[in-house]
Amino acid sequence: MRLLLLAIGHKMPAWVDAGYREYARRFPQHLKLELVERPASPWASRGDVARGQREEADSLRAAIPRDARVIALDERGSAWTTRQLADRLDQWQLDGRDIALLVGGPDGLDPELRASAEQRWSLSPLTLPHPLVRIVVAEQLYRAHTLLSGHPYHRD
Repeated sequence: MRLLLLAIGHKMPAWVDAGYREYARRFPQHLKLELVERPASPWASRGDVARGQREEADSLRAAIPRDARVIALDERGSAWTTRQLADRLDQWQLDGRDIALLVGGPDGLDPELRASAEQRWSLSPLTLPHPLVRIVVAEQLYRAHTLLSGHPYHRD
């Protein structure tokens, strides 16, 4: 099973790449975390946010593996505790399908793409900068993994 972090944007600052890589490298071989970057659409910066979101959604859809469980990162989604995320990760591993976690660009995910996801996960009611989301998701998934495996990283 793979955990795929499908994110809009590339050429992140060095601290973002380093933070993400620090957690991604800690995952075991049977549970890999992989980042797939897709380019941001130029349309949003030209004032056509809806067209930009649609183009980004098409790009993200093309990167989703067939039969993957799709989870949209969205501040309007459900907030999960660390234990709830660990329980979900456990169930996802039993299911065996790849997990595609979708991170939109500065204008967020296209509404249709967001609605089509099997689940919507809110990291916070705050709007987080999309580069930071990569690090937070990687750390939280790693934390959930360590909780399941009895590693002392997570302390209740």
